[in-house]
Amino acid sequence: MFNHLNRIQTFISVVDCGSFTKAAERLFISKAMASIHVKSLEEVLNVPLLIRNTRGISLTEAGEVLYNDFREIFVNIQTSLENISDSHRSLSGTLSVTSTTEFGEYYLLPMISQFCQLNPNLNINYYADSSMNDLVTERLDLAIRLGSLRDSSLKSRKLASYPIVLVASACWLENNPLSSPEDMNTAPWIANSNLQAPTQWTLTDEKGQPFDVRAVARFHSNTSTAIKSMACAGLGIAVLPEWLVRAEIASGKLVQLFPDYKLPVQDITIVYAGDHRISLKCRKFIDYLVQNLEL
Repeated sequence: MFNHLNRIQTFISVVDCGSFTKAAERLFISKAMASIHVKSLEEVLNVPLLIRNTRGISLTEAGEVLYNDFREIFVNIQTSLENISDSHRSLSGTLSVTSTTEFGEYYLLPMISQFCQLNPNLNINYYADSSMNDLVTERLDLAIRLGSLRDSSLKSRKLASYPIVLVASACWLENNPLSSPEDMNTAPWIANSNLQAPTQWTLTDEKGQPFDVRAVARFHSNTSTAIKSMACAGLGIAVLPEWLVRAEIASGKLVQLFPDYKLPVQDITIVYAGDHRISLKCRKFIDYLVQNLEL
């Protein structure tokens, strides 16, 4: 039975990592041993579990059933062991966290520092802009995301909400005056390429009446910091988090456009892999963020 569990654990790691090499590194065994474990498991079950080719690996139907049945079991075992250990001492081990670059620099990294002072035996790895897939393949514990989540299969908890605002530079507005929201439809925009429809928004006026913006972008970037810089340089209109442009609006470098019209409020969400149980260190960190995050 013990050998079977080792083999199943190796098989799950190979699937999670997408390769025998990465799985072997995760489990601290050789690539050859990882291959032997999976081959032995296939021989015991008398059914192929993985399809190996030059492009990588993929699951057979039997492999998919085995993976789905056992992955959660192994996660729960590991979580139980960590929780039992952590409950009798201060938080320790390593917590891997990812967030957008801007939110990390403005808010998350200072809070990580404070959390580590409260838990001096805990190590934290921070990654900027890692994808949701990395929650599994790179074994990240938590991902903080801004805006709407596209993957509903992930477990999540809302941390806070924040407003987003329309902005343009004062010098750009001198040369491109906007007399009404309709004028934004023909103006040049700076779009966030991470969004599915970055220049399509529904504004709401003070009376609750909606107005749809359907503009076209001339410039694109995948980071809010770059979009802010492009807006300050006078390239056009941008939609950005209010907390990110608060100082520029106060100084007059950027101007908030049509402040009587509001954009949809955005959520800050902390996401973890879709398992029923969550480790104590993750739960404690999430609770700390909920209690102390102030935008």
